[in-house]
Amino acid sequence: MFMRSIAVLAVTLFVTGCSTEPKESAPAGPRQIPAPPDVAAPPAAATRTPSGIASKVLASGTGTRHPRPNSRVTVHYTGWTTDGRTFDSSAGSAPLTIGLDEVIPGWTEGVQMMVEGEKRRFWIPEELAYKGADPKGLLVFDIELIRIDS
Repeated sequence: MFMRSIAVLAVTLFVTGCSTEPKESAPAGPRQIPAPPDVAAPPAAATRTPSGIASKVLASGTGTRHPRPNSRVTVHYTGWTTDGRTFDSSAGSAPLTIGLDEVIPGWTEGVQMMVEGEKRRFWIPEELAYKGADPKGLLVFDIELIRIDS
């Protein structure tokens, strides 16, 4: 009886494992986060740097310190192309801790304008982003500076 039960279990597992039902494939790319209405271009009131970065504060921070070019920071972020496609995001996962000397030049420059707790939207020109690699063109990032770690 025991051997018969084992045989039935083995056949059941084999048959269900060999199902011809289509399997769901893993999603291509990051989860799509709805793009802000001003994703195509910075608004006229945006702050602009001499290098070409535009930004606007979405939420004021409570901190008083600004990170330096080699600071380690903890952030939440989402990045979009100007057609509204999400190409990277920490939404739904742990925040990112990284050195500002390990990111694209636009982040290194832009995040230094922030204080802890601040959320800011940046429009970063291609030459301060991935310099011809995908994603190309003007990129838009919402960055929340959670903490300056060092």
